[in-house]
Amino acid sequence: MTFRWTRVRAIVVKELRDYRRNRFILGTMGVLPLLFIILPLIQLFDARGDLDSTRLNLHVGLSMLYMLLIPAFLPSTLSAYSVVGEREQGTLEPVLTTPIRRKEFLVGKALAAFGPTVGLAYAVFGVFLAAAALFAHPAIASAIYSGTHVLVQVLFIPLVAGWGIWVGIAVSARSTDVRAAQQLSVLGCVPLMAVLALMSLNVITVSVGLAVGFAAALLAIDLLAWRAVAAMLDRERLITGSRT
Repeated sequence: MTFRWTRVRAIVVKELRDYRRNRFILGTMGVLPLLFIILPLIQLFDARGDLDSTRLNLHVGLSMLYMLLIPAFLPSTLSAYSVVGEREQGTLEPVLTTPIRRKEFLVGKALAAFGPTVGLAYAVFGVFLAAAALFAHPAIASAIYSGTHVLVQVLFIPLVAGWGIWVGIAVSARSTDVRAAQQLSVLGCVPLMAVLALMSLNVITVSVGLAVGFAAALLAIDLLAWRAVAAMLDRERLITGSRT
């Protein structure tokens, strides 16, 4: 049986429909982006232009770090619902008894979480850049637009989202409780966010070469994670909810 995008599309449409019906998911997609735009804007407008370079970089770095929390935590929370949520609703078995292939099921679930969350993350980052250009102190705006801050955001938003999605689906496939799956998925993003925090706060000095190199490494990890998660998905175990 060949891989068919029509079946992937059917999974994506089904997932998006489920998102619209789930108040918790809608609340998460509304509250988290709002929270992570308000906090960096407060950080941004609180900073004064007469700060020394170290404190200036700290203010800008914290604001940039908030931007990356959206593609880390929002996709992981959504994808953590992808398998265990269907199992709790009793809709997993009917889906898995269709001719859909394992990789089609996985790609459909991943794309349904990837598209909306990455779109939201870029939109929030665009609002932040516009606010910085229009209302922030010129020294603060210059610090944001200079260097590698914008490059890091553009490169890492989709890659961080990919990490969160694969972690979320892997945890969801092994869990029997939605809330536990979501909590574990968020924890699974902490190691990556720790590295990105060191980069955002200038503990690790980020050059263009380092940013591109780390992005390439993270892309390779995302691709390997896709293969690893695909190997974990077994129809019988998914239906029964067995962890073994």
